[in-house]
Amino acid sequence: MSGTSTHPEGETKPAAFRGSGLSKVYRTGETEVHALRGVDLTIPAGEILVLLGPSGSGKSTLLNIIGGLDRPTEGTLFYRNIELTALDEEGLTRFRRANVGFIFQFYNLIPSLTAEENVRLVTDIAEAPMDAGEALALVGLAERRDHYPAQLSGGEQQRVAVARAIAKRPGVLLCDEPTGALDSSTGIRVLETLAQANRELGTTVLIITHNAGIAAMAHRVLHFLDGRIAREYENDRPIEPAEITW
Repeated sequence: MSGTSTHPEGETKPAAFRGSGLSKVYRTGETEVHALRGVDLTIPAGEILVLLGPSGSGKSTLLNIIGGLDRPTEGTLFYRNIELTALDEEGLTRFRRANVGFIFQFYNLIPSLTAEENVRLVTDIAEAPMDAGEALALVGLAERRDHYPAQLSGGEQQRVAVARAIAKRPGVLLCDEPTGALDSSTGIRVLETLAQANRELGTTVLIITHNAGIAAMAHRVLHFLDGRIAREYENDRPIEPAEITW
């Protein structure tokens, strides 16, 4: 596939990721599960990409491979000019630390640390991080920096998790069901934060969701079925999160 893609506004963007023939087979005894089946894809830099599909269709497997948490059984994957599929474990760790922010359905905050201290867990090991307080301000939680997770609502905890992910200024944010445990108004606030990171930091954002309405905010949408991309399309005019029909 091509290494560049035309953005909806006509601007040609370089590829953040290029994958070819990505397959993943999990083996348990005599049983083989084909989680990915020869996926080819190009993800332009600076886009919001939404991945849709039923459970077991391959979305999370692909996200884990893109994030360097797992390896494909076959195929090649590049992040810009780095061939991720050629890296050893130490190389993948360096890639994740320098380039990737992860956001999951459950916030994974440390209860004994304040919001600011949770964010600092990342800034202390990143190469060129933003200040932890600046990251919390970006998600609208500057005044909650000294609060512990138990003192925050679910939506606030997820926004702390977003602040922690963006504080190291990652090239890519990988989000697996980031609004899955939230009500609509709180979920929209989290999506607004992700859109802001995309817009202001130029971060490439990948979002796995079962909520098809979220696809309307994406530049590009991938529908997965049985380990393959069954359909891919671009949104000519991505909407703002506040306009999403939940």
